[in-house]
Amino acid sequence: MKKLLFNESLCKGCGLCVSACPKKILKLGNKINAMGYAVAECTDEDSCISCAFCATMCPDCVIEVHKEV
Repeated sequence: MKKLLFNESLCKGCGLCVSACPKKILKLGNKINAMGYAVAECTDEDSCISCAFCATMCPDCVIEVHKEV
């Protein structure tokens, strides 16, 4: 199960999630959405601790964080 889900169509490429991640595993990728923005992506999902700092910082509610049970 993926820990992070990005609604790429809503991402504005602001980078707030990138700066909020304590593990530094988020980046603005090469993929461009329909609005012309580079969308955020996770570079190492196995290192994600599901802290949800990224989702909390996102002004457009682009990120869903799921914890493994």
